[in-house]
Amino acid sequence: MSGKVRTVVGVVAASVLVGSGVSASAGSVSALSALSGDTIFLPNVDDDQRRCHVESADLDAVGEEVDVRLAACNDAADERVNGARDEDDLARLRVGRVGGRSGAVSVDAQARVFVKRRGGFDPDLRLSAAELRSGVELGVEGKDILRDPAMWDGWVTVTLTVDNRVRAKHRMRVAPLVLQNDLQPATTVFAARPNEGPGWVDHPAGLPQLPKEFPGDFEKFATPLRQEAADVRFIKGTSTWWKDVWWQDLFEPATASMPTRHGIQTMRVAIRSANIWQVPDAKGNPVLTPRPAGRQLFRDLRGPDVGVVQEYTLDERHFVADLRNATGNIESLPPYDGHPQGRLIYGTAPDSGPTASLKPDKKFITMLTAQGQQPPVVIDTSWLVVGHADETMHVIRANNARGWTLMVADPRLAERLLREVPKDTKLLADTIAPTKPTAGQLLGDTKFLTDNEQAAHHIDSQVQVMLTETGLRPDELIRVPVLFRKAPDLPLYSAFTPGIPNGISLNDRLFAAPDPHGPVTDGKDVFRRETERAIAGSGVRIRWVNDYRWAHIGGGEVHCTTNAWRDTSKALPWWKGQQDL
Repeated sequence: MSGKVRTVVGVVAASVLVGSGVSASAGSVSALSALSGDTIFLPNVDDDQRRCHVESADLDAVGEEVDVRLAACNDAADERVNGARDEDDLARLRVGRVGGRSGAVSVDAQARVFVKRRGGFDPDLRLSAAELRSGVELGVEGKDILRDPAMWDGWVTVTLTVDNRVRAKHRMRVAPLVLQNDLQPATTVFAARPNEGPGWVDHPAGLPQLPKEFPGDFEKFATPLRQEAADVRFIKGTSTWWKDVWWQDLFEPATASMPTRHGIQTMRVAIRSANIWQVPDAKGNPVLTPRPAGRQLFRDLRGPDVGVVQEYTLDERHFVADLRNATGNIESLPPYDGHPQGRLIYGTAPDSGPTASLKPDKKFITMLTAQGQQPPVVIDTSWLVVGHADETMHVIRANNARGWTLMVADPRLAERLLREVPKDTKLLADTIAPTKPTAGQLLGDTKFLTDNEQAAHHIDSQVQVMLTETGLRPDELIRVPVLFRKAPDLPLYSAFTPGIPNGISLNDRLFAAPDPHGPVTDGKDVFRRETERAIAGSGVRIRWVNDYRWAHIGGGEVHCTTNAWRDTSKALPWWKGQQDL
């Protein structure tokens, strides 16, 4: 059975089960009226009263003890309802006027039930004779997200017992996490900002040394975002780790939502990356530690209607392998026929060969795919140094049947453009690059051309997967010039000129792209001009961002150094998914 068919069947099956959540029961009052109500509940992982505190020392602590503690604090961690906003996060059930001397409500361990009494919600689930006569309202919260279907399938049963006999049962499921997509408008963009202090550990053990000039030219990077984004938050990291500027790699934005009597209740959830670093302790000994900058999510994002979750395997990894666990390697496709919530994209490696170990954490991928709404498209990114799905492709609005297409990095196009300019035309001319090669020098470098062509072959394979999975035609793709090179000390590749697709969509008609610093003729950057020509028919405007020092020389681009909450209000609710949109 294909992934597309499985998705359609899964959506229909969920709708049937949700619609038939109550089992029959004998008696004068039917089971439906004895216990009825919502069939979806939220994983209550936000912090509506901001009671979860992050101390300054937590952000730089070595080891995972702090991370476990920070993640354990949320509204589901206690047996109380944390204010009026937390009440909004409760699914509602109703115990009917069933009568009886005494009763009780119970639920499976993954959820918690409250009884509405005296204007609030009470965790005491015993029901009095008076409550059984008049009926009573219940509130239901989930204690966690769905992580591994082998451990829990996301469903719970609420049971009503009256006079020591089961009177009714009600089936409910936890709301899945649904990833945003790049066609949705960014409501808040997140990025790092400089701080005082070293910003990186002096003797990084299993971590790489950073280029001396990185990160720099913050204002060149930040000014276009300030001018174009609806809202942008530049967040200052600690003096120890502020140079970890890769906000795209710290978390993947998602939502959990449920229907209520008042409309749709939505909670944003930041899915923290599964990066594990070897961070030196006070004696210089490396200690396995979840990526320290990720703790900023608990400090700066978690709060009312915003939760943070994490799922990782605490094991020793080479840093290059661990790069695959950054959430720049997690992307999503917008909805299209058969996939009403779109699809998850991630990069991995073949099961055999020299790059077989360059795969993301299995527990993390299991958690993402367990949500069941966005079947994955898997591409090979093991040939890249950083190994992220965002390095070579980006979703762009299009005037076609599905409303979108892919912008694709094209090394062959970049080489062809080099052949069309005077040989003495320099690349990277206005950057701090130690060497600024001319078109003629690059075209005369056989190794460079061979490596660039090899990168093109790898991108061909990625594109073929995307065409097969989406139904896009080759002529619908927007190809843009990017030159690639092989790393000097690894058999892996990276973008030589800034990777144009590796930008951020601020809305479906505005794309903030890395300035490629390509060859300039007649006062025009040839790479920029070709990109603007290729995208003109889509109705998308490009705002060029000079990210050379802030991102490119560190191995990434605009997309890697930003993240965003997006407006998901117009998305089809996941419980209403159907085959034809």
